[in-house]
Formats: sequence, C-alpha cells, structure tokens
Amino acid sequence: MENNKDIHHIALDNKNIYLIGTAHVSKLSADTVKKFIEEEKPDSVCVELCSSRFQSITNPDKWKNMDIINIIKQKKALLLLVNMILSAFQKRLARQLGINPGQEMIQAIESAKENNIQLILADRDIQVTFTRIWRKLSFFGKFRLFFMLLLSIFNKEDISEEEIEKLKSEDILTAALQDLATSFPRLKNTLIDERDQYLAEKIRNAPGEKILAVVGAGHVPGIKQEIFQDHDLNLLNSIPKSAAWLKWLLWIIPIGIILIIFSTFRLSTVSGLNQIFYWFIWNGSLSALGTIIAAAHPLSILTAFVAAPITSLNPLLAAGWFAGIVEALIRKPKVQDFENLGDITNLGDFFSNRVTKILLIVALSNLGSSLGTFIGGAKVVQIFFDTISF
Repeated sequence: MENNKDIHHIALDNKNIYLIGTAHVSKLSADTVKKFIEEEKPDSVCVELCSSRFQSITNPDKWKNMDIINIIKQKKALLLLVNMILSAFQKRLARQLGINPGQEMIQAIESAKENNIQLILADRDIQVTFTRIWRKLSFFGKFRLFFMLLLSIFNKEDISEEEIEKLKSEDILTAALQDLATSFPRLKNTLIDERDQYLAEKIRNAPGEKILAVVGAGHVPGIKQEIFQDHDLNLLNSIPKSAAWLKWLLWIIPIGIILIIFSTFRLSTVSGLNQIFYWFIWNGSLSALGTIIAAAHPLSILTAFVAAPITSLNPLLAAGWFAGIVEALIRKPKVQDFENLGDITNLGDFFSNRVTKILLIVALSNLGSSLGTFIGGAKVVQIFFDTISF
C-alpha cells in the first residue's frame, strides 16, 4: 500500500502519519481508503470534514429539522445560501460524471466504524471559514463576492473539461476556494493556508502511533509542510471582530442622512420632501426588485419596498429579513422542500424549492436595499447642495 503514489508517509516523533490524497471525481479513491484501513489497521482515521459536513453525509434527513425563520433571525441566511451553492456545484459535477460525491469520505467513516477505529473530524467548520472571509472583505469586496456566487447559480452550463481535469487533483471544496483565492488574492491565507494549518494540527494530535488522514489531494503539499509546526486551533477558529471605526461608520451614515434631510427641511420644505421621496423610491424599489427577481409573493415584495427605506437607517435591521419572514409565513416550506434540499443542482431547483427561494429573497432584497442606500443617499446629498446653492 505504501507504494501507492496517492499515499504519503510522514514520520513525526513516535508517530507514523499516512496521508491519502483523494480526488472526489476518482472512483478509485474510496477503494484505496478501504484497502488501507483493512490492511494497515491505523489507530486513528482523520477525515477532511467538519461537524456540519459530517452531518450532511451521515444524516441526509437533517434538513427536515431546519427552522428557516430562525435561520433568518440569526442572520445565517447568507451562509446557508453559500453552502447550498457549493453543494449544488458538487452535485452537478457528480451527476455529470456519474459518481457519488464524497464517496471516499463515506468509505473512511464506514471502514473506521467497522474496524472500531477512532474517527477524527479534522477540518475547520466551513461557516467559520466563510465568516472569517466575510469579515476581511471590504464593502465592495462583499458585493463582488456576492455577485460571483449569484452568477454561479445562473450558470446552466456543464462543468468544463478543464475544470474536470483540475478536480482530478483537488477536492471540490478546495477547488472552489482556490478559484475564490484567485479572485481575491489577499484572502488566500484565510481560504487555503489556514485550512492546511488546521488540518495539520488535528492530524498530528490524533491519538495513536499510526494515523491515517483522508484529505483532498490539493491539501497534501500544505499539510506536509505545516505538520511539523505548532498551530493554535483556537486562533484559527476565532472570528475577527469588526473594526470599531466600521461600527461607528454604520451608524454615522444613516444619522448623517437624517441630519441632512432635517437641515434641508429648514431651508425648503419642498426640497426636504423630495429627499424623502427619492430615499424611499430608490431604497424601496431596488429592494423590491431583488424580491421580484427571486419570484417572491406580492406581499413579500411589498414588505421589501416598505421596509428597505426604514431598515437602511438602522444597521441592526435588514429589509431582506422582513421580506424573507413574510415569504416563509405566506408560502410555508413543506416537508418535501426540506427533504429535497439535498437534491438541488441547478437554477430551477433554487427557485422551485421554497426554502432556497426564501434564502434568495433575503439575499437579493438586502442587496437591492444596499444599492438603494448608496443611490438614494447620493440623491439626498445632491438635493441638499442644490438647495443651499440658491
């Protein structure tokens, strides 16, 4: 087995660590994992999974217990949407190639259980990774990332031959993050390097003298480099706090808008009313447009239109939350919608499933409201200067 080119041996202190670099598009990866565990009987088996991805693999019915309204209230709608987009990409690839995605991880889990070997979930939670990314992006960087994700939903084309060849040497999640790192070079450390460090630390501290780690082939070089170093898992798992100045800015902008409108009213009632009109029209219309694109219920569209001009003046609120909750109450997701979340692969699935449609409504409504704040705010300032110039 050790002669297999996909198996990498690392001698570390009194431990023998074996990395099996797998490719999710390879049907041979699962066989390699199964054969190694049966023949070598390692003391621990580490898999490139976090607890949430482990649950997705081992408990396909977990979606049934999802409370979509609670997810919106907890501000996790965007994170869930991101996970669904990545999952859809993986399933679309699997369908095109006729494979079972993540089969090598499933095999590692089953073989470890059959042989009474301790299983270690060695990867960092995907939500931690994306939250750390989100916190490090600028406002316009977040817009760019959001558009990239949305465009990926609307892409109906099959996976290209170039992408398939790339995925023969990388796991799907790593490939997706590599593409993101290319678009946002400053985030490479968060997207790629930190996960290599996290995986390496979990693997080197796995119990026993013979350790098997089943990871995407793209992680092998990084793990082989990082495994000889100490890494602080608490630090890698921490969520950076937003800069104090940014928190102040989020309040300064709406307060500034209100003060400008108030000052304009003292100079001209007509101009002040025009400011309010344009603020409501731009905020409400663009937020409502987002819900229209997501094929929302008319009452959800109306909710976005009414809520956006108000929530834009309060950083603690968002129009999409209200529109999404209204949609969830009017078109309450059925059990079948939650059961079918694991089968979403294309644009039509996102719109036909009531759960993912609600997520799209929240995201697109918030996006429209943000754009409306910039355009409406600029109009408010323009009217103010036009008024004082007379």
